Amino acid sequence: MILLEVILLAALIVCAAATVLSRKLLPSVVIFMAYSSIMAIAWIFMRSPDLAIAEAAIGAGVTTVLFIATLRRVNALKEGERDG
Repeated sequence: MILLEVILLAALIVCAAATVLSRKLLPSVVIFMAYSSIMAIAWIFMRSPDLAIAEAAIGAGVTTVLFIATLRRVNALKEGERDG
């Protein structure tokens, strides 16, 4: 059990560093989704299923959808500015 918790902690640290160090935005969003999913698993190990569900729904679900929608909108604005 302790080994799995150490592996989860290491994965969280790697995901956090990769999110910050990634040069492209879409991979950063995907890595952040992985971070939230791993954090939801960590909440399950800490016997907090309500927080795990909230983390999975909001952190990995809603936030990822909003980030991707924002990236699409920003890219659409940049393309429109080039034409004008």
